[in-house]
Amino acid sequence: MNDARKIRILVAKVGLDGHDKGANLVALALRDAGMEVVYTGLRRTAQHAISAAIQEDVDAIGISILSGAHMKVAEKVVALMKKEKIDDKLLVMGGVIPEEDIPKLKDAGVAGVFTQASTYEEMIEFIREGVRQRRERETRA
Repeated sequence: MNDARKIRILVAKVGLDGHDKGANLVALALRDAGMEVVYTGLRRTAQHAISAAIQEDVDAIGISILSGAHMKVAEKVVALMKKEKIDDKLLVMGGVIPEEDIPKLKDAGVAGVFTQASTYEEMIEFIREGVRQRRERETRA
């Protein structure tokens, strides 16, 4: 990425899911790739995640979910992003997500979906490219 600014990404665990080992490992991988990572911790609401994203002025939002509520969480997060006028931020989700739900999540507004089979390299490259494209659009606007 040619932009000198580090990518800032918020990693959030939205809902009652109490397992965050995967989210912590992803956060470490993103940090090791040179990104600034803001981790909100367990059991946050969608509103908390979006408020934190605004406060931290992030480039991207990553939602980790294992509970099976990924569709409802995505709908809430996307709606709040639109309401707060931050729907230009890159939104990604990861966790235990059935393959058949990935197109539905993308249709709902999630840019990238990562399952337990995804690699850190895939996630890192997707985020870098997505943020690069968004920054280029901002520069042209």
